Amino acid sequence: MSVMHFSVPRDIVYGENALQTLSTLKGKRAVLVTGGSSMKRFGFLEQAQSLLEKAGMTCIVIDGVEPNPSVTTVQRGAKAMLEFEPDWIVAIGGGSALDAAKVMWCFYEHPQLKFEDIIAVGSMPPLRNKARFVAIPSTSGTASEITAFSVITDTENHIKYPIVAADMVPDLAILDPAIPELMPPHITANTGMDVLAHATEAVASIAATSFTDPYAIEAIRLVLENLETAYHEPHNKTARFNMHNASALAGMAFTNASLGLVHSLAHKIGGEFGVTHGLANAILMPYIITFNRQFTDKYDRVEKLLGINDLAESVRQLNAKLGIPACFKQCDEVDFDESKFRDVLNRMSANAHADPCTLTNPGKPTVADVKALYTAAYYGTNQ
Repeated sequence: MSVMHFSVPRDIVYGENALQTLSTLKGKRAVLVTGGSSMKRFGFLEQAQSLLEKAGMTCIVIDGVEPNPSVTTVQRGAKAMLEFEPDWIVAIGGGSALDAAKVMWCFYEHPQLKFEDIIAVGSMPPLRNKARFVAIPSTSGTASEITAFSVITDTENHIKYPIVAADMVPDLAILDPAIPELMPPHITANTGMDVLAHATEAVASIAATSFTDPYAIEAIRLVLENLETAYHEPHNKTARFNMHNASALAGMAFTNASLGLVHSLAHKIGGEFGVTHGLANAILMPYIITFNRQFTDKYDRVEKLLGINDLAESVRQLNAKLGIPACFKQCDEVDFDESKFRDVLNRMSANAHADPCTLTNPGKPTVADVKALYTAAYYGTNQ
């Protein structure tokens, strides 16, 4: 058996008022990295800045990180950091802000690097020569605050690059449930189902271990027991607390065990049709769990531990309670034109099969398997 690694942040602070931890950091200068306007609008950006100033630090803000952060944005942020020379980089917001800040950090520490120098897995040089990193997620979904991953878009060539480097795992993850409490219901639903996809894929992954399974299984339990409440009662503090923790737990599992076909297929159908990632995951999940059962007994173990009869059926029922359609053809978020679906099906299936997440799916699926899964999830039929 080969040597394996398990990486998580050095410190995870979670629960009510966790954001206050920022006032205890030691340093002279901090950069806050955020996305659009929501963190500013809801007062969390100002609160974070005030806490850092209370810790004795001078602060600047790098904002405007787009939903699919670009190489240009990363370079703009790194330039601002080189001029300011922070001791701490604090990313607050959705997964895109956290992802962008991680790579800004790399170019701040190593300004001689070009983006292409860090694309290959393991090619990023060591970090923490100049600064340490804090991640504060505003959604209970991507788990970027826990992971060694960042997704950056080359807008000129229309390619999304997953950047993977163990050093990008943050020094400190702050999970304050008051922040995602202000997410609108459809974002709660989509990001929450992304959490469930992370957990169900990590548990079935051929790279899963006894280190990753407990985190994945607990995340599944928390989502099944809390997401519907968080969706219908957005200010339910217990449900928000449990969902925010579930996101991080699932992140600990998948950053160490990787994912599978749900993410492979969601990545590519998202690229073709523009469907939201979490929504695509939610629709695909029941079909792929059913398909994977012929290759793994891990779902049986999850069901036995959690006292549920059928994991795929539990996902279907949860989708229905969250207003998520049973198949892509019924999805009104984007135009899933049937003729376009048929036109792109072969190319999309080949591209999804080539996605890195396919490598850790059980059973060595073929391109034909992927095509059948897309067809089933489009029409709502059995494979």
